[in-house]
Amino acid sequence: MMEWMLIGLFVFILCYLGWGVLYQFVFSVAGLFWKGKTLPPVFKQRKMAVFIPAYKEDNVIVKVAKDALEQDYPADRYEVFVIADSFQQTTLAALKQLPIHVVEVAFEQSTKSRALKATLAQLPKAVFDVMIILDADNIMAPDFLAKINGHFELGHRVVQGCRAAKNHNTPMAILDGLSEAINNHILCKGHAALGLSARLAGSGMAFDADLFHCTMPKVDAIGGFDKELELQLIGNGEQVFYAPEAVVYDEKVSKAAHFSQQRSRWIAAQFHYAKRFVPHAFRTFFVAGNIDYLNKAVQMLLPPRLITPGVLGIMAVLSMLLGQLSLAIAFFTFLLINISSFLLAMPAYAWRPPYINAFLQLPMIFVFALKSLLSIRKAKQQFIHTPHGETLNHTK
Repeated sequence: MMEWMLIGLFVFILCYLGWGVLYQFVFSVAGLFWKGKTLPPVFKQRKMAVFIPAYKEDNVIVKVAKDALEQDYPADRYEVFVIADSFQQTTLAALKQLPIHVVEVAFEQSTKSRALKATLAQLPKAVFDVMIILDADNIMAPDFLAKINGHFELGHRVVQGCRAAKNHNTPMAILDGLSEAINNHILCKGHAALGLSARLAGSGMAFDADLFHCTMPKVDAIGGFDKELELQLIGNGEQVFYAPEAVVYDEKVSKAAHFSQQRSRWIAAQFHYAKRFVPHAFRTFFVAGNIDYLNKAVQMLLPPRLITPGVLGIMAVLSMLLGQLSLAIAFFTFLLINISSFLLAMPAYAWRPPYINAFLQLPMIFVFALKSLLSIRKAKQQFIHTPHGETLNHTK
């Protein structure tokens, strides 16, 4: 009896991980066939608001704010808003010397969504055409706003720019940056190739101003603000478009402890929104045929990508030790498919140093990804802040 229960557990794990592997593989292949749109001539330079919500980011925020002012876009057609939560007075004083807006906020429980809503409440609705969301460590490429404007010229209302790593100072940062590139391929290019919405990544995002004003009051996420916003928008019939030309550089985690904290927050948010949105997405699909919304909601049920290959390998070995050769073959087959989806999605530069050397750290990444599961309960209840400003090698 115990043996059959154990086999049943193995089969359940195989089915759960297997569908996640196949889902990822389909979009990894699709991403190879994606072709971006040619941006049209620009007839209107839209007025843009660049929001930078920041919590205790004294190390980086002044430089980020200065860099945000260096855009190849008319200075009178965009304004920068730093939303300052729990900053030192010296940092606030330095920010107020810049030609930007400093919005000071304070909450009993700080979140990005609350910071943005507090700022929106102070703005007249008719001032801006487009609203940009950055993270406190983000550096926009000089033509970022111009490229975003080009996509809005195409009639898009929600646009995700291309997030790229700005630091390669540790093997952890290198692998985190590579993970970002794989996300761009699978979750942006792959989805767009099949006519579905790209992901919202939490920063480097652009929204029609009226749409953003209408949607943000519905969002009150502790973690995973971008996921709730994404599901709200797509559930209402909007589509997220990918703008690979609009590059924003994002600081990648350099330490294993920060990596584990960050993944805890992401996994907690993912399963929280699965519980909240999947039933509604199925009802909406059967009533209105919104497959884009269903796809995004079901995506929240996917097994954590960094844990899946390690678990598949372990389960293959355990199945062999238990004499379950068929199960071992099945686990090993899905492991090969899983690895193939990563290989297809990896950019060409990943086969050069220092990326190849960083691959030696993958077993450690798996361990810390497993460790992140232990902090999911904490991440559901409070925002876990990932500190920035510890990089040694920045790329712009």
